[in-house]
Amino acid sequence: MTDEATVIGSGVVGLCVAAELARRGLAVTVIDRDTRPGPHACSWWAGGMLAPFCEGETAEEPVVRLGQEAACWWVRQGVAVQRRGSLVVALGRDRRELDRFARRTVGHRIVDRSKLAALEPYLAGRFDRALHFADEAHLDPRSALEHLRAGLAIGGVTFVEAEGRARDEPQRLTFDCRGLSARDNLPDLRGVKGEMVLLRAPDVTLTRPVRLLHPRYPLYIVPRGNDVFMLGATQIESGEGRRATVRSMLELLSAAYALHPAFGEAELVEIGVDARPAFPDNLPRLRRRGKTIHVNGLFRHGFLLAPALARMAADLVCDGRLPEVMDEDHG
Repeated sequence: MTDEATVIGSGVVGLCVAAELARRGLAVTVIDRDTRPGPHACSWWAGGMLAPFCEGETAEEPVVRLGQEAACWWVRQGVAVQRRGSLVVALGRDRRELDRFARRTVGHRIVDRSKLAALEPYLAGRFDRALHFADEAHLDPRSALEHLRAGLAIGGVTFVEAEGRARDEPQRLTFDCRGLSARDNLPDLRGVKGEMVLLRAPDVTLTRPVRLLHPRYPLYIVPRGNDVFMLGATQIESGEGRRATVRSMLELLSAAYALHPAFGEAELVEIGVDARPAFPDNLPRLRRRGKTIHVNGLFRHGFLLAPALARMAADLVCDGRLPEVMDEDHG
């Protein structure tokens, strides 16, 4: 076992890997061109939903199983996690979509209008049925990143602002957590563009994430406190991550209005866009090449799966345990 390691990338994956390595006693250095959380990082634009059971509607079994570690892991880091579950609803024309979603997922109960009124009174007048995933949670991604980064610095992790790039045979154990920037070493990595909107809606009261079923991609609204709601997210096959489109914004804002007309009076606070890293099957990988271990491909599951991937990375170097998501070993 080595006693020191370098982590390249200070997004959610890099910070989680650094946290797990430091917990095992390694001296960790994190390198990034900007080690402070901010809009330069894909994870800055995340929804922050810790919703493994909902993700089971389209994701493979490992996402559901490994994602169940996330909420407790973030709590152990001292991050504020809201454990109020999540709701899934559908408009009248899409009622069959709600039945299909229920068949493809576990961990929920069907609630009628009266039970929905007890959970989210604001929605009871518009929907007569919903799915409640009581064991799911959510967090504020930006606060979580800032808290984790500050805690690591206090705990002795060194942060260096510089361009980090993994070489084939570095002298020091290195974890490459650069996301889409790692395509120079991972040619099968692709970008999936996601756009989001922050709204301020003082007239709206929601206490948990709500998914509105949509025929093209998952749409959700996540309360961030202080009357602010995050609305996301598109899912477009593109590595271009800087340009939000009018069509996407119209679809997202129309979905919010369909959920409740009061969103029509909301203030548009911020529009965000970035490209998320994904492998062809949308499952994450640990890939070892020499002394470099790539931790990548978390798709839209960054805050959900980063804790489990970080644990596996630490298990690999500290205990010699091969992770289930390691698809090749050149060590």
